[in-house]
Amino acid sequence: MRHGKKVNHLGRKTAHRKSMLANMACSLIEHKRINTTVAKAKALKQFVEPLVTKSKEDTTHNRRLVFSKLRNKYAVTELFRDVAVKVADRPGGYTRIIKLGNRLGDNAQMALIELVDYNETYNTEKKSKSTRRSRRGRGGKKANTPAPAPVETQASNEEE
Repeated sequence: MRHGKKVNHLGRKTAHRKSMLANMACSLIEHKRINTTVAKAKALKQFVEPLVTKSKEDTTHNRRLVFSKLRNKYAVTELFRDVAVKVADRPGGYTRIIKLGNRLGDNAQMALIELVDYNETYNTEKKSKSTRRSRRGRGGKKANTPAPAPVETQASNEEE
């Protein structure tokens, strides 16, 4: 029976799997996104998210816990200095997995795993929604033209 055995072994022994996940996590923290298979991306998500949660509180104990998993002091420094600041107000869900299709060589399902707050494509939607008007078509381009300037000049000419 498999009761309580949730770890995806990924076809590797324990030491190899832990080293691979640590290397992939360091690459993800450094580059903010990596391409990998879907199974490895899901395993990496389970590996990285608790580390990012620990990085939100910068204590010596948390740094040592994260370093024991990552084993790369540059990745730990970047995680606590840069990534933790961006995700400080986020309650969870620090990574996003986007499926890309199948790899040509062995037809494996590929995915892009990325840190959510570093994707500029999705972050600009928040800005555009605030400046965007309704989609009904009323006043589309006319609203953007500077109409008040000619009105002010006409009013000032009438006053003189």
